[in-house]
Amino acid sequence: MVIPASKYMTPEEYLAFEAASDEKHEYSDGYIYDMAGASIAHNFVVTNLIRDIGSFLKNKECHVLPSDMRITIPKFTSYFYPDVTIFCGELEKQQDVFDTLTNPSVIIEVQSKSTRGVDKGMKLFKYMQIQSLKEYIIIETDDYSVQTVVRQDDQTFRMIYALGIDSELFIDTIQMHLPLKDIYYMVSLEK
Repeated sequence: MVIPASKYMTPEEYLAFEAASDEKHEYSDGYIYDMAGASIAHNFVVTNLIRDIGSFLKNKECHVLPSDMRITIPKFTSYFYPDVTIFCGELEKQQDVFDTLTNPSVIIEVQSKSTRGVDKGMKLFKYMQIQSLKEYIIIETDDYSVQTVVRQDDQTFRMIYALGIDSELFIDTIQMHLPLKDIYYMVSLEK
């Protein structure tokens, strides 16, 4: 579970704190949030995504990165570590910040009961403000369920669901069909 720190920090204080820390923390609305350890199911889903998407994107203009790469949402001065991020074209770094990118095309969060409210609430709202973001994908670990929020040409958003182990996730940005049975390979659902 993410737990907010008790002291307000400026973005500059957060970035200095994070650079000196051995652990990752997210930042939103002036507060840092500890990143909790992930379950086995979470780690298998992330590993499967990185492997399959990475293989699919080999020699293409888009690339997949794991949760060690931070992204920023300048409108809110927020910093997050998505579980999986796809970037298309040139990677754009935040000026004077060593490990923060500004132009994700697709963000994927793998959630559990403890992160569901944050992933489908605050993060969803803030991620939708990133102009380069075309899709935000939320993958459950207690059910065979994937929710995709897709930016439309008119800047509205549409929700698409893939439900059940025999369905598939379509990542429109990279034109990839990904069966849920591959996403959930080796995963025992969390109850």
